[in-house]
Amino acid sequence: MAMELPFILVGSVLLGGFLGVLLDRWLGTKPYLMLGLGAVGFFAGVRELLRRVPKDDDGKRGSANE
Repeated sequence: MAMELPFILVGSVLLGGFLGVLLDRWLGTKPYLMLGLGAVGFFAGVRELLRRVPKDDDGKRGSANE
């Protein structure tokens, strides 16, 4: 699990940025959609990371007992 977490974050930013570049070229709005969709990808990646990190019994994320 620990090896896939960086790929989730980087992959979501790259996917959002790439889709933004394609839409920017098509619509002629360079670089606004790339920046916007890259930011959306970043927030989606962080959300997915937080969803995958298990919660402790007291409700906190991560584990202090390791």
